[in-house]
Amino acid sequence: MKIVIFGATEVGCLLATEFFEDHDITIIDKEENRREEFSKLDISFVQGNACDMNALNFADIKNADCFIACTAIDEANIVACLAAKKVSGIRTICFVSKEEYKNTLYFEKNNGVGGDFFIDYIIWPEELLTQEIFRIVTVAQALDVENFADGRARLLEYKVSPNMSIVDKKVRDCGFTNDTLIVGLTRDGELFIPNGETVLKAEDKLIFMGTSHSLDILAGTFFHDKEYVKSVAIIGGGNVGLMLAKNLESVKIKTKIIETNYARCEELSQQLKNTLVIHGDGTDLKLLDEEAISQCDVAISVTNNDERNLLCSLIAKQLGVKRVIARVSQILNIPLFEKVGIDIAISPKNSALNEVRNDLAENDVDILATVEQGQGEVLEIVVKPEFSGKKIMDLHFPAPSIIGIIQRRNQVIIPKGDTDIRYEDVLIIFTKAEDAVKIKEFFKVK
Repeated sequence: MKIVIFGATEVGCLLATEFFEDHDITIIDKEENRREEFSKLDISFVQGNACDMNALNFADIKNADCFIACTAIDEANIVACLAAKKVSGIRTICFVSKEEYKNTLYFEKNNGVGGDFFIDYIIWPEELLTQEIFRIVTVAQALDVENFADGRARLLEYKVSPNMSIVDKKVRDCGFTNDTLIVGLTRDGELFIPNGETVLKAEDKLIFMGTSHSLDILAGTFFHDKEYVKSVAIIGGGNVGLMLAKNLESVKIKTKIIETNYARCEELSQQLKNTLVIHGDGTDLKLLDEEAISQCDVAISVTNNDERNLLCSLIAKQLGVKRVIARVSQILNIPLFEKVGIDIAISPKNSALNEVRNDLAENDVDILATVEQGQGEVLEIVVKPEFSGKKIMDLHFPAPSIIGIIQRRNQVIIPKGDTDIRYEDVLIIFTKAEDAVKIKEFFKVK
């Protein structure tokens, strides 16, 4: 795969050095002094601005498969992605740092405002960081995780513990969250496709597909450990702190948030219904003691400053908080945080890098994923005109299979039996590996 990266930033360099062995990488950047550094790694370098058509042409954009814009300037990333799309129709991945840009770009794509002139995947690292922290706080360790539809849908696998409420219940009676489907079940080492009448047993391994948010709620509701998280303290009321508090409210975890800026505290109070908002400094030992931070199950420091996050985390740890999570802006600082005793150190850049890895893998193979040591496969099928308008219940597959996700342009649909499929819908189907060929053949035009 030929990949063009705009921006020799920390993220751009990490992407280039990770993928250059298996892919043809070209970096575009204004800094000429980076050329020799990349030439040692067999990475092509073009000096210039990817907003300029000449730079894109020098990078041979017409023969590339993917364009990633990850400079520190949102507007430059957006313009460069649109220019690359205009020139070659290439798949574009755009990094942004503002929620309004992400929302606007998704709106334009979803509603066809720009026609074919849109950005394929918009990455807002702070949002990905929030999702990752939320899963760490609320979700027991999943056995398997796969991302689809630009990270907006996932496959997650969990093991059923003997004390869970779903043991000895039929699937249809378990009350799993909306926008999730149980697509596979492994019992005694054998994978099969369950239905609503399937009775779940302890030690079963369940495979779910659904929207990322609904799976987060599902996991937090059904698959946490016996001693699950009941209370969380968040230090820092920026974008990550606010989004995280909203997510924790949704699963009824008692949450308090500490923020130094009084005006921001007022904003937080208006947006958070069940979160205690505290005006103060997360490094103030007296304040932390008065607010009983030591009694919280988890303390999370998510300010924009690594040094402050480290100090806040160390104080929380010293006070006896069971688990401490810290945001780290510079990836190179993560080992330091872990070395001094912080339980989990997470970078928004690392979260974004993981998404790019998943995206490149998703768009580079026909089989999106395999599970249970190859017993199950996730297939991607594009609907042809002959199937348009048919309901899922009327398809009559030649082998047990479940359509877990429908991607319609940029819309993600978790289907039901009466859901219609349309021409050019992308169906993400779960089936046993031995039946994959039958399913592929079924969707071919006879």
